[in-house]
Amino acid sequence: MAIDLRSDTVTEPTAAMRRAMAAAPVGDDVYGEDTSVNELEERAAQLMGKEAALFVSSGTMGNLLSVLSVCQRGDEIIMEEQMHMFWYEVAGIAGLAGVQIRTLPGRRGVVSVRDLEGAIRAQDLHYPPTRMFCLENSHNRAGGTVVSLEQTKELSAAAHRAGLWVHTDGARIFNAALYLGVEPRALAACTDSLTFCLSKGLAAPVGSVLVGPADFIGRARKYRKMLGGGMRQVGVLAAPGLIALAEMRRRLAEDHQNARQLAEGLARLGAQVDLDTVQTNIICFRVPMASEDFLRGLSQRGVLANDTGPDSIRFVTHYQVSSQDVGKVLAACAQVLP
Repeated sequence: MAIDLRSDTVTEPTAAMRRAMAAAPVGDDVYGEDTSVNELEERAAQLMGKEAALFVSSGTMGNLLSVLSVCQRGDEIIMEEQMHMFWYEVAGIAGLAGVQIRTLPGRRGVVSVRDLEGAIRAQDLHYPPTRMFCLENSHNRAGGTVVSLEQTKELSAAAHRAGLWVHTDGARIFNAALYLGVEPRALAACTDSLTFCLSKGLAAPVGSVLVGPADFIGRARKYRKMLGGGMRQVGVLAAPGLIALAEMRRRLAEDHQNARQLAEGLARLGAQVDLDTVQTNIICFRVPMASEDFLRGLSQRGVLANDTGPDSIRFVTHYQVSSQDVGKVLAACAQVLP
């Protein structure tokens, strides 16, 4: 069986999740009658310290719903230039919400307060209204690096002073919180709304959760229906989400340890790795050869990964990658690297 480092989205549900799926109480969620979904949403809201939550099919849907629920067509939102919401969500914010994204440069995925304040539009006939500021924590394209609690507080405060809504793409918020040694609700407290994924490091088969104020979630629920996301007897998917929250977030430290072990081994093999950026479960590094040749060599040796450029690679650890697998991956890399 291949060792799959392409993403933590490749995780398969645990045996406990499969049992929970088979036994889940279900009902029509559009009518609010699926008790498993209701329990998941209540648990998620409580965990993040928010009034309400909404189970959605993906983080992309949750992020789009946040924009639809806050912005009007022709508004502008601000985010760091490498954010997932800008790169990988099929321009849904522009195409479906009719909202313009203004990007700012960041360091390890974090913009400065000064740049944020300078990007907020003045009231002018020629300008779109600035309505929202978005964060990503942990930050995918920055290599899984984390926005600190202090940075989150400072940036959110600057946005709130200007009357902006603050949304966090927290797909891997539990990884970020673990690295920082804080509860996830401490990071969520700084932001008006937040999405987090159940189907990445937490290993549920499907789904994300959007949390925020009750009236905001009410609007998001209606937009979810508009987008075709009104799901029926979906407790079979909510049940593994409950297992994910109860059990899987507590073992993420293993993924971080394995990522660090991989990164240090890659550095010894001559790959270019900034070890300071290896904070969670993502390792981004450069190799002295074409990415496609490196990946082909790994694949022939039973290791799957993705490239991020002509000579750059990303590895992502997860619960189906053991410490023994790390040794096998490094052995394969040693054979492929020149």
